[in-house]
Amino acid sequence: MKDQDFFCLHSELCKTLANAKRQAILNALRDGEASVSEVVRRTGIPQPTVSQHLATLRAKGVVLSRRDGANVLYRVSNPKIIQAFDLITEVMRETLEQQARSVEARDETTE
Repeated sequence: MKDQDFFCLHSELCKTLANAKRQAILNALRDGEASVSEVVRRTGIPQPTVSQHLATLRAKGVVLSRRDGANVLYRVSNPKIIQAFDLITEVMRETLEQQARSVEARDETTE
């Protein structure tokens, strides 16, 4: 696979994950399988919206589904997706903390 093709696929995956509702859904699935109703309960996102985003995540290979009687259960397809999610979360928290310290330091020097 050419680099350009790989980066195109990489970009598509990042676009799929670059949605706050999808991130909340992934977070709800971090500990294992859950039904749509369980994801709704954990996230507070309306059921039609959860279903729509789960369909997108499934189409892009981010989540897998299986039928269990009347329910469809969803899970993250690869645990490294959650690891990447957590790593980005750490970067964001560190960045926000650094920005807050910079603002505090600037405020102290202007007083």
